[in-house]
Amino acid sequence: MTDNLPVVSGSRVPEQRPLALVDLLDRVLGGGVVIAGEVTLSLAGVDLVRISLRALVASAGALEPDRRRVNHT
Repeated sequence: MTDNLPVVSGSRVPEQRPLALVDLLDRVLGGGVVIAGEVTLSLAGVDLVRISLRALVASAGALEPDRRRVNHT
């Protein structure tokens, strides 16, 4: 699966270049993404169960604090 993302250059019309799925996953995991959703089960117009879901998807390196900026004095 490839998508086309605009590439900004000196011209007014952005060029199109293919984006591989692995490149897209690398960008998402590098910065992280939050996925949120909600599910409601109801019967005869009465809400019985309501579930709210939130998930943070990121690489372990993106979640670690930057050790160069931490002062351990």
